[in-house]
Amino acid sequence: MLFGGRSAEHDISCISATHVLRAIDPGRYDVLPVGITRDGRWLVAEQARELMADSRQEELPAQLEVAGPEVDPYHLPTTGDEPAPATTVVLPILHGPFGEDGTVQGLLEVLGVPYVGSGVLASSVAMDKAMAKTVLGANGIAQPRWRAVRHGEVEERPSLLQELVGVLGRDMFVKPANMGSSIGVSKVHGTDELVDALRLAFRYDDVAVVEEAVQARELECAVLGNRSPRASTIGEIVPGAEFYDYDDKYSDGVAQLLIPAELDEELIEQGRALALEAYRALRCEGMARVDMFYEAEGDSGPGRGLMVNEVNTIPGFTPISMYPMLWEHSGLPYPALIDELVQLALERHERRSRFSTEPTD
Repeated sequence: MLFGGRSAEHDISCISATHVLRAIDPGRYDVLPVGITRDGRWLVAEQARELMADSRQEELPAQLEVAGPEVDPYHLPTTGDEPAPATTVVLPILHGPFGEDGTVQGLLEVLGVPYVGSGVLASSVAMDKAMAKTVLGANGIAQPRWRAVRHGEVEERPSLLQELVGVLGRDMFVKPANMGSSIGVSKVHGTDELVDALRLAFRYDDVAVVEEAVQARELECAVLGNRSPRASTIGEIVPGAEFYDYDDKYSDGVAQLLIPAELDEELIEQGRALALEAYRALRCEGMARVDMFYEAEGDSGPGRGLMVNEVNTIPGFTPISMYPMLWEHSGLPYPALIDELVQLALERHERRSRFSTEPTD
């Protein structure tokens, strides 16, 4: 299991990793937890390794520590310090850049190692919000209005700020294109706040996504599978802050998570179908959490109904994360969820290994 990573979401990954290890069946798997430091070194997490070997998972810390002997990612040992066998599966619990964006997936593809989650293309496209929205739009999938802004573009074209307000409205969200956990995200009210919000987003990426601020319910659906994915029930987030920001997710804990969402059955089925449509459009495999809005009829108009916000290919696995909670409610307990993710990784690897490498006649 890989955790930590070279990302602003490093700490969230370490928290997720603890809870994944607590759910893994040590009688079924030999688990080697490998932490990646913020500067890119790969270290065997010795404390976690020893606790797993002794089946003392309840003693794991709340946030897994990235500490221990350094290892070569090209020659990872197993729990017995022998070369990794053919049945090795890598579980990347790496949120954000250098983990969720196709980079680690590419390394594992080159090494020929099965791994959990989406492949290089889906990971990269889903991570980049601008590219994901472009693909979703090309597939006719409903989403809020948005625009991409490149670093330096406002200086080149000062009228862009007013243009964004004209297209998206006075209230907008500004996000780095390649980041998660609401890091670098701002809600702005007009052009005066837009400059600072863009400056913050550009601390994390060269491209920012500016979206209209919709008055809508925030829904989430967990998707699991390769060629025949299935969707969980629908959950709802009721933010405790002005929007579901980093503190609301991980620090304050005042957001309400409603599972299942209080929706009529027809709307739930529509949400599940939309989640699967987005999952397939981005060519996801293994797992993903699809975040959606539901804009009902109101004072501003008839409402646009369900819209996709974004797709997360390595969703959070903390105790308050929607992905495992949605599957738990849908009848798939946490340990069984991990079992299925491992089997999906092996199935995809075996299937892809059969592709021909010979040139055609």
